[in-house]
Amino acid sequence: MRINESYAVFGLGRYGVAVAKELSDSGADVIAVDIDEELVSEASAVLPICRCADITDPDVIKQLGISNVDTVIIAMANSLEASVMAITLCKEAGVKTVIAKCANEMHQKILLRVGADKVVFPEKESGIRLAKNLLSSDFIDVIELSSNVSMIELNVKREWEGKSLIELNLRRKYSINVVAVRKKGEVKIDIDPATPLTADMKLIVIASGEKLRKLL
Repeated sequence: MRINESYAVFGLGRYGVAVAKELSDSGADVIAVDIDEELVSEASAVLPICRCADITDPDVIKQLGISNVDTVIIAMANSLEASVMAITLCKEAGVKTVIAKCANEMHQKILLRVGADKVVFPEKESGIRLAKNLLSSDFIDVIELSSNVSMIELNVKREWEGKSLIELNLRRKYSINVVAVRKKGEVKIDIDPATPLTADMKLIVIASGEKLRKLL
């Protein structure tokens, strides 16, 4: 679980706000920043900490305390220059993980070369999906089936090992449905609910956003 880590989101378009809101709603500490006063004003209605600032300015990075943030998400695909500068400044400040949104494959190569740890394409990975994957090391992947229902592949928790699905009764406890099990690369949908779970298994489940946060 990584809710206790701190995050900063640079760029408050739809993607940036979606990332920041999902992280914040799940209990994580998030600071959201944009140079556009109107975007900051709109985002402040749904985000607890919003700042209007130029994140390409080294002094601003210091004033915001970005050196104390664990992960920075740079959601400014429309400005390659600003993204490059922000990545460079964050890495110089000692930020452990910098994730950048990009517009195309050429920009992806550039952003990785200047220090981004991961680059995402907004049309391939939604802001909510990115946030959910950031929040928990137990989650391997999250696919949104609708605005409030997701299919999640997750590791078997340590306290689940040696217990069967019947014993765990995950549907009653978390309102999640286990639809398949992945083991040694093979996915099985004909699950025996009496078989004990092992550490090398991955569970593929369907859950609502609310129940997903409870599972976190």
